[in-house]
Amino acid sequence: MSDIGFYLIIFAVSIAALWILLYFVPIGLWFSALVSGVRVSLLQLILMRWRKVPPGVIVQALIEGTKAGIQLFRNDLEAHYLAGGRVSKVVHALVSAQKANIPLDFKMATAIDLAGRDVFEAVQMSVNPKVINTPPVTAVAKDGIQLIAKARVTVRANIKQLVGGAGEETVLARVGEGIVSSIGSADSHKKVLENPDFISRVVLEKGLDAGTAFEILSIDIADIDIGKNIGAVLQMDQANADKNIAQAKAEERRAMAVALEQEMKAKAQEARAKVILAEADVPKAMAEAFRNGNLGIMDYYKFKNIEADTSMRENIANKDKGKKQ
Repeated sequence: MSDIGFYLIIFAVSIAALWILLYFVPIGLWFSALVSGVRVSLLQLILMRWRKVPPGVIVQALIEGTKAGIQLFRNDLEAHYLAGGRVSKVVHALVSAQKANIPLDFKMATAIDLAGRDVFEAVQMSVNPKVINTPPVTAVAKDGIQLIAKARVTVRANIKQLVGGAGEETVLARVGEGIVSSIGSADSHKKVLENPDFISRVVLEKGLDAGTAFEILSIDIADIDIGKNIGAVLQMDQANADKNIAQAKAEERRAMAVALEQEMKAKAQEARAKVILAEADVPKAMAEAFRNGNLGIMDYYKFKNIEADTSMRENIANKDKGKKQ
C-alpha cells in the first residue's frame, strides 16, 4: 500500500471520529446556548443524546423562551418531549399568549398539547376568532311552512376549557338544535323571514357554548330559503289515510252484506228443500187416508180444485209482476 492510500485512510477515519465526537458532544449547540444566555452544561447535552432527546429541540426552546422573558426548565421540556409532546408548539404558544396578554402557564399548555389539541392554534384562535359555517338546517314553523337556514358562528378558543371541552361538532349540533327550536316556536314563517335576527337572539340566549372548548361570540343567519309546505303535505296524507280507511270499512260492510245474502239464500234453499220433502209425503198421506177411510173421493176432488185455483192465481200474479217490470 502506498503512502498516499495510507494517509487517505487516516484522513477518513479522522473525519468519521470527529463527526461522531461532535454528534455526541454538540459543542456548537452549547456555544449557541451560551451566547444566548441559556445555562446548560455540555455534559447535559451529551446525556440528552443517551436519553433519546434531541438537544437541538430543547436548546432552541430554551433560547426562544429566554428571549421572550419566559422562565423554562430543561427537565420540564425533556419530560414533555418524552411524554410525546410537541415542545416547539408549546413554547410558540407560550410566547404568543404572553404577547397577547392571555393567561397561559407551562403546565396548562403541556396538558392541552398532550390532550391532542394544537395549543398554538388555540392561542391564535383566542386572538383571531374563527368563523364556522353550519350546514343547512331544516325546520318547520307553526304554520307548516318549511324553512332552510344557514348560519355563521363566530367562536374563539376558551383556553380553560380546551382540556376536556367539546369540539366544533358539538357547537354546530347545538346551534342547529337552537335554530330548529327558534323557527319551530314562530307562529308564521313570514315573521322569521322578516326578522332573521330573532333566531340569532334566541339561540345566543341559550348559552350553547357551555362545556365546550369555545366561546360563541355571535351567530349570524347567512341565508334562509323556503322549503315545502309540510302542513299541506301532512293534511293530504291524513286525507288519503282517512279515505283508505273509509274504503276499507265500506268493503267490509259490502262483504258482510254479500255473506248475509248468501246465508239467506242458503236458508231459503234449505226451506224450499224441506217443502219439497213435505210435498212428497202428501200423496203418501192421502193414500193412507183413503185406505183408512178418512178421506173420500169428493174430498180429494175439492183438494185438487183448490190446488188448481191456487196455481192459477200464482201464474196470474207472476204475469202482472212481469208486465210492471
